[in-house]
Amino acid sequence: MEKSRKDELRAYLMGIVNNLPDCPGCYQYLDETGTIIYVGKAKNLKRRVYSYFSKEHDSRKTAILVSKIHDIKYIVVKTEEDALLLENNLIKQWSPRYNILLKDGKTYPSIVVTNEYLPRIFQTRKIMKGFGTYFGPYSHIPTMHMLLELIGKLYPLRRCRESITPESIAAGKHKECLEYHIKNCKAPCVLRQSRDEYMEHIAEAKEILKGNTAGIERQMLRKMQECAAKMLFEEAETIKQKYLLLENYRSRSEVVSNTLHNIDVFNIENNEKVAYINYLHVTNGCITQAFTFEYTKRMEETDEELLAAGIVEMRQRYGSESKEVIVPFPVKHLGDNLLITVPQKGDKKKLLELSKLNVLQYKKDRLTQSDKLNPEQKQVRLMKELQSALGLPTLPLRIECFDNSNISGTDAVAGCVVFQKCKPSKQDYRKYNIKTVQGPDDYASMQEVVRRRYSRMMEEQTPLPDLIITDGGRGQMEVVRAVLEDELHLSIPIAGLAKDDKHRTNELLYGFPPQVIGLKLNSPLFNLLAQIQNEVHRYAITFHRDKRSKRQVASILDEMPGIGPKTKQLLLRKWHSVKRIAEADEAELAAVVGPAKAKILKQNLAQNTEKP
Repeated sequence: MEKSRKDELRAYLMGIVNNLPDCPGCYQYLDETGTIIYVGKAKNLKRRVYSYFSKEHDSRKTAILVSKIHDIKYIVVKTEEDALLLENNLIKQWSPRYNILLKDGKTYPSIVVTNEYLPRIFQTRKIMKGFGTYFGPYSHIPTMHMLLELIGKLYPLRRCRESITPESIAAGKHKECLEYHIKNCKAPCVLRQSRDEYMEHIAEAKEILKGNTAGIERQMLRKMQECAAKMLFEEAETIKQKYLLLENYRSRSEVVSNTLHNIDVFNIENNEKVAYINYLHVTNGCITQAFTFEYTKRMEETDEELLAAGIVEMRQRYGSESKEVIVPFPVKHLGDNLLITVPQKGDKKKLLELSKLNVLQYKKDRLTQSDKLNPEQKQVRLMKELQSALGLPTLPLRIECFDNSNISGTDAVAGCVVFQKCKPSKQDYRKYNIKTVQGPDDYASMQEVVRRRYSRMMEEQTPLPDLIITDGGRGQMEVVRAVLEDELHLSIPIAGLAKDDKHRTNELLYGFPPQVIGLKLNSPLFNLLAQIQNEVHRYAITFHRDKRSKRQVASILDEMPGIGPKTKQLLLRKWHSVKRIAEADEAELAAVVGPAKAKILKQNLAQNTEKP
């Protein structure tokens, strides 16, 4: 019965597919409840939708999507560009489960110029339609503060929240406030400044927010020269100070040649589940918009598909009319009227690199924030990175690392540290006294320890590690492999950590013959491996020092029958040295340790008198 329903559903869907038109458009997949679960665009609707049902899909996500399709709807448009725009709008409208999901930046502040009779300019996080003209949002908060500070110094605009209308001004309902007296406002509410002059300042402030500073500078320069020609030197000096403020801001914000005007720049950085896309808008060589946003991936979207969606979304949101878009690789279906540039050198290449720098920093910040909220997520990510870098068959949940320590073969010891899910598991650490090796032979010592450890684990049937790391290079790896595979017949992945001449971790080795695995220095994974190596070295050398210290403080008291650690402690606390214990008479000794032990002490110390 179930098979019959599936056959009926497939026949129904193929009937829709076979009747689809050969033209651009958007298609919508619906589940059994009639909910839209996926929206897609196509240059050829029939060919694109047919591909979903004509073959087995390698991607598990795509296969799951196809299994949930119970109906198909479509909309025909004239061009691929129209299809892309329509797809973007439909995704925002319906938020389908299997489409990429844009995480909106509503928490970022914007700058608003209100639509009041005497407009105000301030930062806000609330976007209210009809309230004013919004600029932003600004993901880099200092840039926004710098703009507001500049406008505040250039134009003494009102900062109060009073409702000011022509009627309230005529009725005399307002009076000068403190801002007027400290020269932050010219009091247009009491007609000490004309509304025409006030609105002229508002218009110039809007141009600065748009990034059109060059035009404002030219106007200021012309006015300054006119005032100087009329010998209005004080007014000319006031304009000059404003001109210098604007020039200083321009010099700080200009990042490329000022010949670049009205250009959009996009760059993308990917990880397993999320794509980060940075958007920069450049006007007169200045960055006037800078925003990084993220898409949560639902299917196996390519970088080109994600970037195309991001370009459409951001240009719509900011109302960009730029005719040129700079991208890191070619992107299709954005329209014939849009120039797509993939720069190889020059100022445009610098802009693309700046965008890349922004998107990488944003990704790093997001991952750091996420790791703080969910430490286990970071551990899983590091384990997956290590698994991928080494090509391990399983996730390295349990990692064991070995190190030897001795001085010219004396007091030879070894240590084994265990990391569970990238965290030290100190209750599983083990110390080993080297028993069968004479002299300084690190390879033989390593073989003895590995043989003892994993023979016992096999006997006790305790879980074996997912990865073994040796504190050393190719030689250490080979002797460990010989014991595990040739003697114990175990198959456990083995890696080696080598150090440079300054005793710092500098490379990871894996495979036989061992190959250097490329890891970025100071990356989280590299730091984890360095932590493991430093920890095993600390553990082994601490054990070695403890053993050496105990040997150095040993005395003839340790070898006497009937004299244990507690008796030795009592004697040394009383007389502080073996020499003084030997000089004490038997009665004094008996008062501390009893007659029987006092007699043993006098007999043995008489035979083995220590020299001073």
